[in-house]
Formats: sequence, C-alpha cells, structure tokens
Amino acid sequence: MALLTVDQAADRLSTKPRFIRRLIAERRIPYVKIGAHVRIDDRDVDAFIEAGRITPLPTRAGGPAVGTAR
Repeated sequence: MALLTVDQAADRLSTKPRFIRRLIAERRIPYVKIGAHVRIDDRDVDAFIEAGRITPLPTRAGGPAVGTAR
C-alpha cells in the first residue's frame, strides 16, 4: 500500500488536483486523513479507474458492433 498525495493522485489520473478534491468531498473515492493531510491509497485509485472502465460491445463478422446503428 502506497499513500498518494492529492497532487500525485491527480498526476496518476492525468487530471487537476481540484478533480481529486471533488471526488474526496463527494466521497466517491476512499481517502485517509493523517492530521490535516489527506492521502489516497494507490489501490483505491486503481479501483476508481477500473470502475470507470467501459468494455466494447462484441462485433459481428463483417458488420457493425452489436447494438449500434447502421
């Protein structure tokens, strides 16, 4: 377990620190408070990324993806 600062978590997600602070404020990502400091477990960042993963629809042979308009 590695604890990341808000800036490090933002770098990992290629976002601004403000987005990470919003995730914390909305309690959309777990965090740890150490005194006045906020830290985010790197595994929780990975879980957040995985939760947002969208898998592609299967495709038909030679046709468009299932469920897409022609």
